[in-house]
Amino acid sequence: MAYLPLRTVTVLPASERLYDAWVQELDDRLSEAGADWYRITREVLFQLWYPGLSDYDGLVNDPATPAPSRAALLSLDPHNITLEPEYYADVDAERFARVKPLHWLWQSFDRSPLGGNVHLGVRLRRVLAKHLFARVGRNFKSFQFVEFSYGYNLEVGDDCVVHRYVLLDDRGGITLGDRVSISDYANIYSHTHSIVDQKDVTNVRTVLEDDVRITYHATVLAGVRVGRNGMVGAVAVATKNVRPYHVNVGIPAKSIRIKPNAPPEAYVAERIAQQHAEP
Repeated sequence: MAYLPLRTVTVLPASERLYDAWVQELDDRLSEAGADWYRITREVLFQLWYPGLSDYDGLVNDPATPAPSRAALLSLDPHNITLEPEYYADVDAERFARVKPLHWLWQSFDRSPLGGNVHLGVRLRRVLAKHLFARVGRNFKSFQFVEFSYGYNLEVGDDCVVHRYVLLDDRGGITLGDRVSISDYANIYSHTHSIVDQKDVTNVRTVLEDDVRITYHATVLAGVRVGRNGMVGAVAVATKNVRPYHVNVGIPAKSIRIKPNAPPEAYVAERIAQQHAEP
């Protein structure tokens, strides 16, 4: 089997300087005491979607501007849109109102003409995560179309990678340890509904410990702890805890093997589990 580390991709120096300057300027603005994140988001999105134009208020208030165009312009301002988490009964309205513009900037950037620029997108989302999450470690990498519920209940360690179209439902809280990797289209939940009454909701923290891998289209349900170096296979649904260094697959996910780099105690735990399972 070939060993295929990621390539180092270079960006033209002039472009790199421009990206650096813009991302740093945005971070500085967001970091200012009393910064108006709603206005900053509106200004950035207006510049992204309508390059070369400068009079946002004039366009919105001009009767000659077609109604659909005015609606599109208004939607650049987070005050004028609603996001799904705002409808949840357990939302902390004040905390979500604070981070709402950063949700909207994250989502709208991904849908903009610049959104497919992986190099720039990773750096921009890293800045937004610093202000949006409860905690984020160094070298966080998120690709396009990742979504969260609240954001403020999400804790992320160092060197984590989240790939495209991942859902991180942090209603009850999600903790990602260091070097966690979550593949495309995976879903990590921290809330669950009663099978009797859908309005009966249980929130419980979900934890992915250090060096965990959640692979393509897999789902981790609320309250599950995936132990250090554990792995949830493609399309699997983890309904119960995953032991350290174990590879769990299937629906519901069950351990099928232990990683070859596992310490001796991982095998001891496996033997104990097998003994308990015997009639």
